[in-house]
Amino acid sequence: MTKLELRDLGTTGLKLSCVGFGASPLGNVFGLVSEDDAIASVREAFRLGINFFDTSPYYGGTLSEKVLGKCLKAVGMPRNEYIVSTKCGRYAEGFDFSAERVTRSIDESLARLQLDYVDILQCHDIEFGSLDQVVNETIPALQKLKEAGKIRFIGITGLPLEIFTYVLDRVPPGSVDVILSYCHYSINDTTLEDLLPYLKSKGVGVISASPLAMGLLTERGPPEWHPASPELKSGCQAAAAHCKEKGKNISKLAMQFSLSNKDISSVLVGMNSIKQVEENVAAATELAIFGKDEETLSEVEAILYPVKNQTWSSGIQQS
Repeated sequence: MTKLELRDLGTTGLKLSCVGFGASPLGNVFGLVSEDDAIASVREAFRLGINFFDTSPYYGGTLSEKVLGKCLKAVGMPRNEYIVSTKCGRYAEGFDFSAERVTRSIDESLARLQLDYVDILQCHDIEFGSLDQVVNETIPALQKLKEAGKIRFIGITGLPLEIFTYVLDRVPPGSVDVILSYCHYSINDTTLEDLLPYLKSKGVGVISASPLAMGLLTERGPPEWHPASPELKSGCQAAAAHCKEKGKNISKLAMQFSLSNKDISSVLVGMNSIKQVEENVAAATELAIFGKDEETLSEVEAILYPVKNQTWSSGIQQS
């Protein structure tokens, strides 16, 4: 069996599996998941070589963290063999990036996760807070948590790409280790690519989430609340239909497209079943052996060309 590729995360020394396990679905945000199914999917993830798990107190109003904690305990892997990332600043009750709140937040998260430390703590969706507060108050507070051994590395997440340069240009070098970007490195939107040389120059690792563009690049199509324009939705629908006609799956194609950029350490995708874990790992394994399906990819890129890099503003979405 081909081993899942491990990639360096910036200058952290961490090696992340190229497919990351997004644990938001364990918080029942996309429908009910039984504890048994959750544990089985985490166990299967480990078996297939996934070592990176990402959650947040916001997902399912703390439920995702609690369930992930139970899963990790049940599976019983040695702590140094997996990487856990959680977040702070965004909660079911709203946003709070104050030093006091994020300091309390990590203790709550560690209790739910049943861990002594997390590998990465990320400020969650910082565009909804004050970026200057994140620079001057939140990140210094996280530095203290790092010194206390509760977290190993510091990250920031959000949708608009300009938030990353804003913060990284204003904090001392080396104080932010990683960024998590979503919906900006998939077949329909590759705007993250322009930022990669800059991030590399800062020594910052890159995690890209939502390779399926929050459901746009699926046969089923996006959820009702998806903020994309009607043109983008119908373009993606046409691309999905084209793949299906050819006996291909747009989601697998999209996953492989995102995985093929080695400057991205891990592609994070939500999972809540053994089947989803197996499909995502299979996409990565096939890519490693056979490479991308260039023919179908160029056809899909042609269909999506009129709506390429069309993004949306990060209004508060329903979870």
